Amino acid sequence: MTDNLAAQFLLDPAVTFLNHGSYGACPKPVFAAYHDWQLQLERQPVAFLDPMRGYGRWMRAAREALAAELGADPADLVGQMNATAALNIVAQSLPLREGDEILTTDHEYAALDKTWAYVARRTGARIVRVKVPLPLTSEAAFTETLLSGLGPRTRVLFLSHVTSATALLFPIARAVAEVRARGIWTVIDGAHAPGQIPLSLDALGADFYAGNCHKWMMAPKGAAFLHVRRDMQRLVNPLIISHGWSEDLHAPGTAGAFGNTPFIDSLEMQGTRDPAAFLTVPAALDFAHAHGWDEVRARCRDLIDRTEARVAALTGLAPFSTPQFRAPQMASMRIPRRDPRALQVMLLERHGIEIPCFDWEDNTIVRVSAQGYNTAAQMDLLVEALSAILT
Repeated sequence: MTDNLAAQFLLDPAVTFLNHGSYGACPKPVFAAYHDWQLQLERQPVAFLDPMRGYGRWMRAAREALAAELGADPADLVGQMNATAALNIVAQSLPLREGDEILTTDHEYAALDKTWAYVARRTGARIVRVKVPLPLTSEAAFTETLLSGLGPRTRVLFLSHVTSATALLFPIARAVAEVRARGIWTVIDGAHAPGQIPLSLDALGADFYAGNCHKWMMAPKGAAFLHVRRDMQRLVNPLIISHGWSEDLHAPGTAGAFGNTPFIDSLEMQGTRDPAAFLTVPAALDFAHAHGWDEVRARCRDLIDRTEARVAALTGLAPFSTPQFRAPQMASMRIPRRDPRALQVMLLERHGIEIPCFDWEDNTIVRVSAQGYNTAAQMDLLVEALSAILT
């Protein structure tokens, strides 16, 4: 890859890091901006954390910059620590009852599977899980399979935009529109989407959408968001009740406690915490724009396309989808069955490659990510290592 950006990142040069998808990686100038925010907090914590002084103004600026990137209104978006936390707010706010159904797929993130299981146990609701046809080659097949799972008691559709285990890019737009037209709440796990695929949240129209900024947007760890349609914000209750909450939170015409909407103030103003990661999101966006990230993403996609094809040729195991329905910068590649933990340790200790290996259903998977710091030579090293181990 030309114009490699490895020197811009803090990653250990002794490790071939092919796991951006798990926690991301923060560029040096973005991390410096993060450190500056933390120093400013420590110099004058009272002024910094006062919602009517610095904190409120700076959080608003970060929301505005992020909303512009995501095609959203900043009044509909609030900063959170991570996508799982944001989606817990939604899942535990929805007024589900015994017998209601939550429609989802067999590709969802394990932490969110547990979240909905907890909600189902508490409310008496039932999870309906459809099996997505593989290989995924058609939007129509995906959507029709999903819609076939709807029933008279379906109240929620929960989907990943980009799946974690299988690195699939679900074509969710028609499904979201179809079920919203039936009065069903749409909840989207966008943990891997921001920064990896173009997003226009207003155009998508999902009722609830959560995403991480610390993965493909390259913000520091602990930066994420929750986006809620204006007409759905009355349903949202914070998991932590603090200064931003009020007893008339959802009453018509109620203003937020600190000059924002009740939705934002109740979720954003929650006592002492370090907001530096979210405040650094504008710096992360500036870094990407300054380095021509459309071109970087295209080069990364080429690396992933080639690597996925080479591993499939090595193993004889077909990919989970056509490239159209795979995450642009990630691929979950099937290999012959073996102990995934032992394989992951072997790749790191013998070959210096940090990459996730795991079982999903009846498959052993090696999931490769490509970011601006990765090179074709690193992908060669992965393929050579897998070839040596598997043969």
